[in-house]
Amino acid sequence: MLTEQIIANIQQKAPAQGDVVFVSGNFNILHPGHLRLLQFAKENGDFLVVGVSSNRIAGRAAILDEALRLEAVCANTSVDHCFILDSTAEEFVAQLKPGVIVKGKEHEGKFNAEEQVAAAYGGRLVFGSGDTVFSAANLLREELKTEDHLEFEFPEAFAGRHDISMATLEDFLRRANQTRICVIGDLIVDEYINCEPLGMSQEDPTIVVTPVGQQSFLGGAGIVAAHCAGLGARVSYFTVTGDDQWHDFAAEKLRQSGVDAVLLKDDTRPTTTKQRYRAKGKTLLRVNHLRQHGISKELQEQLLASLLPLLDQSDALVFSDFNYGCLPQHLVERITVEAKQRKLILMADSQCSSQIGDVTRFAGMDLLTPTEMEARVSTRDHESGLVTLAESLRRQAGARNVFLKLGGEGMMVHVAKNCGEDWLTDQLPSFNRRPKDTAGAGDSLLAAAAITLALGGDMWQASFLGSLAAACQVSRVGNTPLTPGELLRAFDR
Repeated sequence: MLTEQIIANIQQKAPAQGDVVFVSGNFNILHPGHLRLLQFAKENGDFLVVGVSSNRIAGRAAILDEALRLEAVCANTSVDHCFILDSTAEEFVAQLKPGVIVKGKEHEGKFNAEEQVAAAYGGRLVFGSGDTVFSAANLLREELKTEDHLEFEFPEAFAGRHDISMATLEDFLRRANQTRICVIGDLIVDEYINCEPLGMSQEDPTIVVTPVGQQSFLGGAGIVAAHCAGLGARVSYFTVTGDDQWHDFAAEKLRQSGVDAVLLKDDTRPTTTKQRYRAKGKTLLRVNHLRQHGISKELQEQLLASLLPLLDQSDALVFSDFNYGCLPQHLVERITVEAKQRKLILMADSQCSSQIGDVTRFAGMDLLTPTEMEARVSTRDHESGLVTLAESLRRQAGARNVFLKLGGEGMMVHVAKNCGEDWLTDQLPSFNRRPKDTAGAGDSLLAAAAITLALGGDMWQASFLGSLAAACQVSRVGNTPLTPGELLRAFDR
């Protein structure tokens, strides 16, 4: 379609008294970062116009055909008009003269050809990548327009783009017993205290409940090890606990799960426990009992001495870090060197508490699995779009691949290719849109991904099977080890 005709269509549809907002780009995979940008753009005017770069303009950057990319953008409810842009953005802006041009925050401070064009007629160039506030509302709109809620929604388009077959994934689960995985990191005991709500206190505005039952589960790196073992892998686990009843509890649970565990006692700390007070299926309060100081040099040497003999027999090493002191930086670096010498697959998940934590301290990993918040805290970047954020984290940490966890929005899979000189990003939507308890989603993802990679699977297969494991985990309350049967049954849904 000629540019003149496109502009005539826009002028006919747009309100006479209102700002037209213009956004352009390739839009290969319409991931949450794009959705946030489009939502932000919509809020800056009255009529949102999106130009999807043609195959000719996008060139090698076009992964999908222009028709498919246009269709995806047109389906977004924030967009009022979209079209194939077969010229440069500044050429089109000069003819349309939109009131506002929006670009991602990562373009701020750089040369932007549209800026001078807009200034000539009084337009504005605005930078912003949006925020997460709209995400819950977006998910709610999807649920409202879906009459039959499916507990598991398989992202068939993602599987098709990356040649993922169910038969191959099932084969990974059946061969999991051929893998040997080492897990090291903070042990946590999760205590669920089920309560009956009694009402509001008459003395002050306090909710009153009475405990009616209690259940305890392995958590932290302990459940990562138990998930690996539950799925069939041979697992060795290394951690530090207090000299208390929870040490004995964890030792027994790990034994029952088939994990070969080394639990070193530290009398300067209690075993980390997290109590969740729940009523009517909702968590009312969480109380953490912990100390976060680093373990002594003596304990570090004992952990290293226990771990090293088993690395020679292992396929993968998983760091599961909660920043509670089990993994001081010097110990991480020594273990990493030893594992790299043995050519093990290296993975790390480092959970942040508020603004504390830095996943980039796990340098040179094959895979990092942070949440968006953890990635932003680690990179000190609270404004860039998701793709820019993932690449910045990958470069700062010297990692090969990143799974950026987005909660209910699924996951951004950021994969290196061409020996790390280039990368490809895709969104893997959430399998389970109606979770009962989100605790442990990342732990099960980490475990299933480790097994997949240890068996020679690629990152796309690892992300898919890991997401399925997470969907199974959040479908029940409490973090209990997964089994191959649960995941295999999910394939049949």
